[in-house]
Amino acid sequence: MRFDRSEPTIAPMIDRAQVLYVAKLARLKFSDEEIERLQPELSKILEHVEQMDRLDLDGVEPTSHVVELQNVLREDVPRPCLPREKALEQAPDPADGGFRVPSPGTS
Repeated sequence: MRFDRSEPTIAPMIDRAQVLYVAKLARLKFSDEEIERLQPELSKILEHVEQMDRLDLDGVEPTSHVVELQNVLREDVPRPCLPREKALEQAPDPADGGFRVPSPGTS
């Protein structure tokens, strides 16, 4: 495999607006300190992705695991489930014996 060590072409720093945009897409809230810390971390991640993108992977078969997996599935055996009351115990807003979730398009 050949690795091209040319300089990264992405911007050296992800800006605050981009961090906030990604956080909004992921529905995450960060403090100002966390945003400042995330900027260089996200930039570094993108630099690594860009390096991997420059690898010559002709002839390399796609794979989901680096080692072969064996016996990865257990036998499907029915077991008693968690009682409904116990499952709903920590729910912020249970309704009619189930979990209440926001309607699509609301947050």
